[in-house]
Amino acid sequence: MNPLTRHRRSRSRLCAAAALAAGALALSACSSGGGGGDGGKDQGPGADKNKSSNYSIGTTEDSAGPAPGVPGAKKGGTVGVLQRDAFVHLDPAQIYYSDMLTDQMLYNRSLTSYKVDDKGQVKVVGDLATDPGTSSDGGKTWKFTLKDGLKFEDGSAITSQDVRWGIERLYAAFETDGPQYIPQWLSGDGTAFRKALPDGPYKGKHLPSSVLDTPDDKTIVFHFLAPHADTPFATAMPNIGAVKAAKDTQRKYDNAPFSSGPYKVGDYKVGKSLTLVRNDQWDPKTDPVRHQYADRFEISFGHQYADSTRRFLADQGGDKNTMSFTNAVAPEMTEKVLNQADTKDRRFVEIQPYVDYISFNMDRLRDVRVRKALAYAIPNGQILQQMGGTTAGVLATNYLSPAMDGYQPTDPYGKKAKPAGDPDKARELLKEAGKEGQEIVYAYPNTDLQQKVSVVVTQALERAGFKVQKKEIDSNTWATAIAEVKNKFDIYRTSWGADWPVSSTVVPPLFDGRGIADGAQNYGHINDPAVNKEIDRINAIPDVKKAAPQWQKLADKIFTDDVPGVPTFYNRQFALWGSNLGGVRYHPVYGTADPTGVYVK
Repeated sequence: MNPLTRHRRSRSRLCAAAALAAGALALSACSSGGGGGDGGKDQGPGADKNKSSNYSIGTTEDSAGPAPGVPGAKKGGTVGVLQRDAFVHLDPAQIYYSDMLTDQMLYNRSLTSYKVDDKGQVKVVGDLATDPGTSSDGGKTWKFTLKDGLKFEDGSAITSQDVRWGIERLYAAFETDGPQYIPQWLSGDGTAFRKALPDGPYKGKHLPSSVLDTPDDKTIVFHFLAPHADTPFATAMPNIGAVKAAKDTQRKYDNAPFSSGPYKVGDYKVGKSLTLVRNDQWDPKTDPVRHQYADRFEISFGHQYADSTRRFLADQGGDKNTMSFTNAVAPEMTEKVLNQADTKDRRFVEIQPYVDYISFNMDRLRDVRVRKALAYAIPNGQILQQMGGTTAGVLATNYLSPAMDGYQPTDPYGKKAKPAGDPDKARELLKEAGKEGQEIVYAYPNTDLQQKVSVVVTQALERAGFKVQKKEIDSNTWATAIAEVKNKFDIYRTSWGADWPVSSTVVPPLFDGRGIADGAQNYGHINDPAVNKEIDRINAIPDVKKAAPQWQKLADKIFTDDVPGVPTFYNRQFALWGSNLGGVRYHPVYGTADPTGVYVK
């Protein structure tokens, strides 16, 4: 899980003996923002599917394949996919943004996954595993058993040693961009876990069996440092799957991942296009989630929202067989789409699990009064309007999404009362700090939407007494640029979605100072010892329901006392696709269009 345009996902109800927290996975992540659609109505989104009540833990029976058939589905044909941003990674270990999360579902399988029914209800089920896992030792030990009949694309059997390899390679120094729940739970918080296996498995060393055990070809046992009731959610991350050691090309794996899913890489032109073709070694009897209706997916990059929306609206030729994983309807074309009768059955508007932010680089902006002035000055309402208004999202007032357990609509900077910002309050703070005329380096991706957003942000900051130096960044490298600790920017757009609707998947990854590293998600570089200590205290509360209001309280304290950024809006996705595709639906976990059941009519 950013409508930076892409969303980064971050990381529930207590079930059975493990008291498993069931929640939504927005993968921290950054998503493709923008959106609107219809969700079963003529206008406006459908019901929010990202709340914890919409999630449950499945059974062994739920985990068995094949996936329920899609009514009317046919085999054959090519599905086109138009994407704005090129994929930064294909390596599942490096994936944490919604566009790539959606793509990897077609060629990658993890220990557990999400089974979504026709009403958008979500069950966590075994994917490579026979079930969502069984726990012992008070939730510190988790055991998974692999299904029979699992194969890689070359026909070789997938074993527990392949899963071990996939997990141990996460310790290597080059694996920086993906979620790190499992290695941290096994070996230490922040980046400390890497000390347990600094070279990954590449020099012949492995984690001891007291940490990660594979006693036979079918069994994987995790021995965590502390109890983790939400393990089945963490093992649904794309990096907790199988990697064949003989095919692991380390950094080059980004260009040629070895498939365990229904499709495999056929042709990849980095930055331009990706073609996925059928994997004839995939057995639908083992897979409760995916189908293999289309012959291939032809994904192309560089399509701005206006481009893809025009093509979907015109619905001509090959575009009838085309969709997008994350491109939203262009804001300026919202009414046209809603008023064109033939789009009604090929669009949706859904509430996403993402929050958009403007992050403040605390390494460069050291005076908290300057950061507070920025928080007051940022024009939330105008930013949202440029993104598409009510079909794109809802004005945000604090760091946590309304989908989170324990959410409260606190509004410490008065955004509802002054959605265009409060320049007078901002000027007052700048004057108090002796920083009138403070120069701000404002970085943003060179997309059509963010260029428009940059205009209203710049105007608002100038009204508040700042001088603004605009820095436009290639959208294809944007995510990497802002995640560099030593970046040269003062403010930049970020986005985050909880991996499941418990705020332990939001506050620690965004605000724990021990997690500051290139590729990590502490975009504001906050490192407050009191915050770190409070994160540890709340994380130790075993009942997520009791912890929930504590997370909200801490998030508000960070917002008012440290100010590493300001939330701008809660996201919605407005999707449109070609008339000759069936089986397109919303994936509430990733906040995108789900390709796993798509077919050509």
